[in-house]
Amino acid sequence: MFKKATTLIATLCALVALTALGVSTASAAPAKANVGGGTGILVDKDRGTASACTLTAIGRDQNNILVGLTAGHCGPAGKAVFVEAAQGLGPVGQVTFTHRDLDYAIVRFDSAKVNPVQRVGGVTIRGIRTQAPTFPEIGCKQGRTTANTCGITWFSDGSAHTSQICVVEGDSGSPVVVGDRLVGMVNAYYFIGCIGPETGTNIKPILDDLPARGITAFHVV
Repeated sequence: MFKKATTLIATLCALVALTALGVSTASAAPAKANVGGGTGILVDKDRGTASACTLTAIGRDQNNILVGLTAGHCGPAGKAVFVEAAQGLGPVGQVTFTHRDLDYAIVRFDSAKVNPVQRVGGVTIRGIRTQAPTFPEIGCKQGRTTANTCGITWFSDGSAHTSQICVVEGDSGSPVVVGDRLVGMVNAYYFIGCIGPETGTNIKPILDDLPARGITAFHVV
């Protein structure tokens, strides 16, 4: 697995990372923000500009704590997380861990500020499928920048997949689903956004790594 993960990162480093700089204006604060796989988030906002990414999934761990996943390059551990559409709430969570090889991050959410939802835009996540997407399955994603797009899966090696899903900057972390099952996340694209193929980490190696980070169970909401 580690060999495959190293290969994935070597590839991703040669691609265009999908993190955008968020500069949108804060909105009036609602009581809580609806948050799910596909929600636009801002990380490391204290720099003046923030990394704009997309949440992969939200769920609860073995202690019923509200946690989520996104792309690892969106921000390091310790950085605050904001909901882009509800910045008036202030920080709603914090990045607690990033995995460089698999390029995923764990976010711990404040349940007083976040209402977890299954559906965001055109994607509904009702469960997780650990089987990697394979050719010629159609995968879909909900992204902060390009919203809901779908495309054929070209290749998967178990740890990572390559598809024709349209993605650009800001779509990092977007959930990749087959039907209503989460199968992976978006991490980068080849060559030109929405023309070159998308690539990302599959969900199984992430789930397999979570127990080492103190999360022995992850149940999507």
